[in-house]
Amino acid sequence: MKILLALLAIVATPAVAEPLDAIPRTVVMTAFAPEWESLAHSVDTPKTYKINGLTFLTGTMAGKPVLLMQSGVSMVNAAMNTQLVLDRFTVRRIVFSGIAGGVDPALSIGDVVVPEHWAQYLEVSFARKAGEGWTPPETTDADAPKNYGMMFPRGVRVGNATEPARRHYAFPVDPAMLALARKVAAGVKLRRCVSGDAKAAGCLAETPKIVVGGTGVSAGVYADNAEFRTYLSQTYKAPVLDMESAAVAQVAYANAVPVIVFRSLSDLAGGDAGANQMTVFMELAAVNSADVVRAFVAALPN
Repeated sequence: MKILLALLAIVATPAVAEPLDAIPRTVVMTAFAPEWESLAHSVDTPKTYKINGLTFLTGTMAGKPVLLMQSGVSMVNAAMNTQLVLDRFTVRRIVFSGIAGGVDPALSIGDVVVPEHWAQYLEVSFARKAGEGWTPPETTDADAPKNYGMMFPRGVRVGNATEPARRHYAFPVDPAMLALARKVAAGVKLRRCVSGDAKAAGCLAETPKIVVGGTGVSAGVYADNAEFRTYLSQTYKAPVLDMESAAVAQVAYANAVPVIVFRSLSDLAGGDAGANQMTVFMELAAVNSADVVRAFVAALPN
């Protein structure tokens, strides 16, 4: 009987992962390879860790302790791997660098956007058709964003160590880091071309700009639809959309870890006059975001 109880205790005890690195670091997070590659050469004295098929690269950037990683594309990957890095390393803050689709008509490909909030635009209820309108399955909050047809935003309930769980329609980035981003933005000149050849493919006609503020939106969708883009622009006042940032912001909030996100436009999410341009401008967008993030990390306090 004692042996059986001992075995049951072992089975019932959850595995607790040991921290791999005790140095408090700024996590520089990217979603996938092109974004990673634009920053990997900036990590000095690198040390590599492998967990669950992911590579975590510790070292320094501009003299600051950092950890470079890929979240993986899409919301579940981003949430899962944000929690993973928080559990296995000593994280001081999270800085995300990546590409995105432009939602605000005033923005252009190559621009870098640093939103103040992040929302999940497909955290919704699907409503029943009722005559000419819709009947959602639950009461809609007064402060909920307006619906898009049958899709009624419902937010997500979550709390942290100091705040009880409540329904959130957006998560803020860290205000001190946002203020620092505004200062840094004034000193960074973005690139029109990756190669330096103004006539090469993937070269812009005008120099991109940096914009700080607004509510970025995320979902597990590769969005390339002009009508839905207009809805997101009007309803959320969104400058950009992507597939990871709101998930990272939610996990950071739940763990009370400061977070900020830099996104450079690789395409216009369906607002282009022609075909989607992500494959043409992906490298340029990744490099522009990385340039701003390097300047931002250099300006961080020790």
